[in-house]
Amino acid sequence: MQKVAIITNNSWAAYNFRFNLAKALKESGYKVVFIAPYDEKYSELLKKEFNFFGVYIDANGVNPISDIRTIFDLYTLFRSIKPQVVLNFTIKPNIYSSMVARIFGIKSISNITGLGTIFIKRSITTKIVKFLYKFSLGFNKKVFFQNSDDKDLFVSNGLIKEDKVDLLPGSGIDIDRFKPINARKSDKTIFLLISRLLGDKGIFEYVEAIKIIKKRYASVKFQILGSVDVKNTTAISKRELQTWVDDGLIEYLGTTDDVRDAISKVDCVVLPSYREGTPRSLLEAAAMEKPIITTNVAGCKEVVDDGINGYLCRVKDAKDLAIKIEKFINLSIDTKVAMGTAGREKIIKKFDEKIVINKYLHTIKDCP
Repeated sequence: MQKVAIITNNSWAAYNFRFNLAKALKESGYKVVFIAPYDEKYSELLKKEFNFFGVYIDANGVNPISDIRTIFDLYTLFRSIKPQVVLNFTIKPNIYSSMVARIFGIKSISNITGLGTIFIKRSITTKIVKFLYKFSLGFNKKVFFQNSDDKDLFVSNGLIKEDKVDLLPGSGIDIDRFKPINARKSDKTIFLLISRLLGDKGIFEYVEAIKIIKKRYASVKFQILGSVDVKNTTAISKRELQTWVDDGLIEYLGTTDDVRDAISKVDCVVLPSYREGTPRSLLEAAAMEKPIITTNVAGCKEVVDDGINGYLCRVKDAKDLAIKIEKFINLSIDTKVAMGTAGREKIIKKFDEKIVINKYLHTIKDCP
């Protein structure tokens, strides 16, 4: 029985995004283990069905000493548990797990889930990460990308050879879990943004667009769901968030382990992000028949057919975002419902997680 290790930079993501993949691998005869930083909740949930091994990963840090510790932990762990295949997710596992796996002759398959702040800002750190990617991805049997823009960027920059890459429709969506709960038919329109509160997610543009809309449509509601004060250079502070709440611009919903209830109670989901892999929140919203407004950038534009299941707006342009929000407000209820229906049809056709799982199963099986 081949042992497959799934490695990511936090247990929450492992449980919420990789659990069904792990179950499918187990049902196909593989022994599956999870490797991620330990936490008291999601690590324990993973342990109920799979072996779990804690490892130190500072997901957003740039301290080389911390990264050396990660490499040492992975080296010790791989030597002990001896996996035949490792599935890497997120930047540091993609880089360091691939490097350590090479030492032991373990097959690596990595997934570029998005380029993140370091690629958007372009700094000396970006150059270092590109170098590390070029060095480590060469050790992979396959590297998956979640959109063609990211794939083309890596290939054109010589970070990976084209014969090693493939595309996946994001992490895929469980269409049986994310399905319409109720169709809202209210005259009061509610918009929701689901994301970690980072500047790169377009939070400031969202707030500026809200200011424009509120002058014309006082009854329209805007919500935000997601963690605040995240460890990131573009993180929104609690003070900034509270100012927006106090000014009556947004309703902050906090965080949740299950976004379905929040999505079901709104009319449209908004994400004015600067760049994504394939944003999970948009896939979940569309699967639940909610129209989407998002930016015409890599990762986001793949989820929306403009004017069919939502609208695309210009990146970093609050005025254009406000125009698209107003356009949606003035649609008839029947048109909004039709947009939602078109969105779910798109998800079923292109983003069903069964597509992702089958590709992993075939890739693992075909690894020489």
